Amino acid sequence: MQTSLRSSALGLKSVSSPKALRSVKVPRAVRVMASSVSTASPAATVEVELGDRTYPIYIGSGLLAGGDLLRKHVPGNTALVVTNETVAPLYLDRVVAALSEGGEIRVETVVLPDGEEHKNVDVLMKVFDKALDARLDRQTTFVALGGGVIGDMTGFAAASYQRGVHFVQIPTTVMAMVDSSVGGKTGVNHPAGKNMIGAFYQPRCVLVDTDTLSTLPDREYASGMAEVVKYGLIRDADFFEWQERNVDALMARDGDVVVRAIERSCVNKAEVVALDEKEGGVRATLNLGHTFGHAIETGIGYGEWLHGEAVSVGMVMAADMSERLGWTDESVARRTLDLLKKFNLPTDVPECMTVETFEKLMAVDKKAANGKLRLILLKGDLGGCVFTADFDARVLAETLDAYVRK
Repeated sequence: MQTSLRSSALGLKSVSSPKALRSVKVPRAVRVMASSVSTASPAATVEVELGDRTYPIYIGSGLLAGGDLLRKHVPGNTALVVTNETVAPLYLDRVVAALSEGGEIRVETVVLPDGEEHKNVDVLMKVFDKALDARLDRQTTFVALGGGVIGDMTGFAAASYQRGVHFVQIPTTVMAMVDSSVGGKTGVNHPAGKNMIGAFYQPRCVLVDTDTLSTLPDREYASGMAEVVKYGLIRDADFFEWQERNVDALMARDGDVVVRAIERSCVNKAEVVALDEKEGGVRATLNLGHTFGHAIETGIGYGEWLHGEAVSVGMVMAADMSERLGWTDESVARRTLDLLKKFNLPTDVPECMTVETFEKLMAVDKKAANGKLRLILLKGDLGGCVFTADFDARVLAETLDAYVRK
């Protein structure tokens, strides 16, 4: 099987200002709208077009300051905010106040332990326990407040509780803002593999308040940039080149530049999700580097590395393998390596990983089919990739051997 995806036609200038956004030619799968910036209005809104399940991604500063935007996506009179021990002291009271304003919504909360190592069925049960104890019905809305782990677990809980309740995402990390909060992938980990238990379940909205990034540790911030780089590599060469020019501003967390990076990433993600919601083909390309990366996360133990750190190494390996296959020019792999290093991301495999560990864990990757491993690899010019099982297995072995430390 081979699925090819070429660069997006969106020009970089299309996201530089509200005026430019109004005139951009956007693929029919995604609409980008601009609005005036205020303390409670989004700078831009990207819509994920899924028919009657279409939902907005609101992006801007100060969006948690007022509750109107959030409350209009809570159709019932109860909500359960799920967060973790790190985020709760920072933003939980603010979100509860935003939801409770006016007195029409009863808000319950549950605080989970923080970290990938807690993304499992046992911890997930705490969400169900709270929902049942509070007697929440099918009209309730589960609100995910946190990073990718909280978003994935809350979404899976929403998909499962009474066979499905409403769901809203409030991501507080770059990783969640540009990737995991968009598209409806939910789930928990299993000791044998990452995200092996879950469901596709779309939120009613995604509320991205970029002010929450002010409290994000540098390591977490850099981790999210791995997914931003990914969009440029697989489908948006202009965006990749823009990142190369603006890497210093991104690392300095320049507000306007960060908003632009998040918006552009969401446009790319939303377009692909609208074309292939349940990852039958094209959507799989969003997992560039993830097969190698998930093997690293599982192999060294959940929580030892952040997801973006493992994906960074995985993208370096995928780019190198693509070059070894003769599918890309040497410059693509070199530029990938250089940009990830500038984002302070790791580019070397952890010392404890072996070729045998990689092979064992990659064999149970969710993208495998009919006993064959399928990878997302780069092909052609920057911004082109394929999802395929049609590669020389000797080159994969050569790539693994080159990166595993002897």
